[in-house]
Amino acid sequence: MENVKIGCVYRHFKGNYYFVENIAYDSESQERMVVYKPLYPREDNKLIWVRPEKMFLENVPVSRKDNITGQSIRFQLVDSIENDYTKQ
Repeated sequence: MENVKIGCVYRHFKGNYYFVENIAYDSESQERMVVYKPLYPREDNKLIWVRPEKMFLENVPVSRKDNITGQSIRFQLVDSIENDYTKQ
C-alpha cells in the first residue's frame, strides 16, 4: 500500500476535495491516521478530520451509486482541482 502524501490534495469518490495536513499515530495501536480538512464550505463547521490511512486508501466499488467520480479508491491523489464533481 502506498502512503498518503502530506501537503497534497485528494478527491473523495463522492466528489469533494480535501487537503492532507499531516499523519498522526493512534496512541494505543500505533496505526497511521490521516489528518485532513475539506476544501469546501461545510454547514456544520467541522474543519479537521482524522481517518485510518488504510481506510483513506481503501478500494471502493466503481459501481456504487454514490461514486460520482468513477474512481476505485476512496481518496485519490490529484494534481489539480479540474472538475467540481459535486455540481454535476
